[in-house]
Amino acid sequence: MTTDDDGRPGRLTGSGPERAPFAHRAPAPDAPGRSASPPDAVTCRGLRYAFGETRAVDGVDLSVRPGEVFGLLGPNGAGKTTAIRCITTLLPVPAGMVRVFGHDAAKDRMAVRRLLGYVPQQLSADAGLTGRENVALFARVFDVPRRERAARVTQALAAVGLTDAAGRLANTYSGGMVRRLELAQALVSAPRLLMLDEPTIGLDPIARTSVWEHINAVRAATGMTVLVTTHYMDEADQYCDRVALMHHGRLRALGTPDELRAALSARRRAARTAAPPASPSPGTPTPAPAASPASSSAAPSRSSDAGPTLEDVFRDVAGSGLDEQSGDFRDVRSTRRTAHRVG
Repeated sequence: MTTDDDGRPGRLTGSGPERAPFAHRAPAPDAPGRSASPPDAVTCRGLRYAFGETRAVDGVDLSVRPGEVFGLLGPNGAGKTTAIRCITTLLPVPAGMVRVFGHDAAKDRMAVRRLLGYVPQQLSADAGLTGRENVALFARVFDVPRRERAARVTQALAAVGLTDAAGRLANTYSGGMVRRLELAQALVSAPRLLMLDEPTIGLDPIARTSVWEHINAVRAATGMTVLVTTHYMDEADQYCDRVALMHHGRLRALGTPDELRAALSARRRAARTAAPPASPSPGTPTPAPAASPASSSAAPSRSSDAGPTLEDVFRDVAGSGLDEQSGDFRDVRSTRRTAHRVG
């Protein structure tokens, strides 16, 4: 990875003294002078947002470190998208504080937006335009300098593996290609923070893997921070450096996947140690001794040997009502429409 003179991450590939088309263009920080340590990519303190009487986000405290892939996990209706939209300034911040690389999302919305690349759940690509035309449109929307646009568009398409398909209409793309096109649209402005709202919803496993491979390649080449929402626990476990588990508008747990699984294992061991042995009731048959490993040909069960999964962690910290919380009719309809348009 290369860097600009000010130390910010630079281009995806190549070298040379000229300014890279993919170089980050960050506005100056709020406070005068240079800070001894760089600010977090995202900081939320006491973030709240309500739709009428419904608290979608209820007192969220969150910090995302520069350069990490951070996953915000939870079922439909957990408040993930609302939190993301507050961070992107698409929704106001009525209570609490949100800062992006030190910039206040409530007071300095344009500075925050210049730092972001955002891929929403809903379709953002125009089916009637070619891949290149779609990315070029976003380059104009994000006010990429005219002299840099062609190079930025070409580089963004190459970064997601769509160079050969750039001249085709988007309505001829597969679901995975459409999602990668939307990723290119977000990358063309060379953001410091890439925000992805359910980036692989409705995609088959191969397409999901392809999308993540391109996300990771861009992140490795540029050092940008990635904040992603998902309800796919396996994806978060595999690709995220840290995750926050969100339920009913609140964060229930935060840490690396390994840390969260280890904590659940420790809680389970403590519970088994603290629980007194059950006394058999009168007339209860005495169980037969367990067969020794040498005398048993059966394979060991997964539940006895394997550690907890991230889904196990989520069920443990979310408490009751998780199975019942699958979103209202509008949530289900929106998810099905999203899955249909990328499927």
